[in-house]
Amino acid sequence: MSDESLIDLAERVEEALEGAVLKHEILKGELVLHAGRDAVVDVLQFLRDDRECDFKVLIDVCGVDYPDRAERFEVVYQLLSLTQNNRVRVKVSTDENTPVPSVVSVFSSANWLERETWDMYGIYFSGHPDLRRILTDYGFEGHPLRKDFPLTGYVEVRWDDELKRVVYEPVKLTQDYRTFDFLSPWEGMTDVQLPGDEKATKPARGWIDSRAAAKEKKAS
Repeated sequence: MSDESLIDLAERVEEALEGAVLKHEILKGELVLHAGRDAVVDVLQFLRDDRECDFKVLIDVCGVDYPDRAERFEVVYQLLSLTQNNRVRVKVSTDENTPVPSVVSVFSSANWLERETWDMYGIYFSGHPDLRRILTDYGFEGHPLRKDFPLTGYVEVRWDDELKRVVYEPVKLTQDYRTFDFLSPWEGMTDVQLPGDEKATKPARGWIDSRAAAKEKKAS
């Protein structure tokens, strides 16, 4: 669709749901609607049911973390209209403590997608029928896609041969500051010719051909 058609579509939603859409923009040929958090269910339902919109497919629900913002999280809904051959993106902002209304009542496919967003970011979806972790293990601490989540995690998992089960232990880093700024064992050696060196510059006088030396030693 042309940018003009996308703008018309945005204005149609804004007129039908006054105050529900905070702003709209066109990014790379796709319409992005920034919806109020409490109005997201109404916006998605209108996009699904309105004949001019007809966005019947919820492709994805995901989160984005912007730690510098007051409302650090964005929940992004990707919708597809097969009849209109069009896509629309709906964004909602929230913080760590304010839940976002679940849209499972509008798109049943949002069930696991919202669970994944909760698991990875800790964004709570009010009204979700079964909001529990879906990717991480039972008892997992934290939400791994948050920008402040440590790269090492908090616990490590290993198999204990004595207990015959998986055990969880705090992450132990024996070298807090590891540095790999050291020489290769072959660096600086000029009197040994390694296999393959003969394809390069002819070795200088005095070099030892390691393969030839090995053959001579074996023969003797």
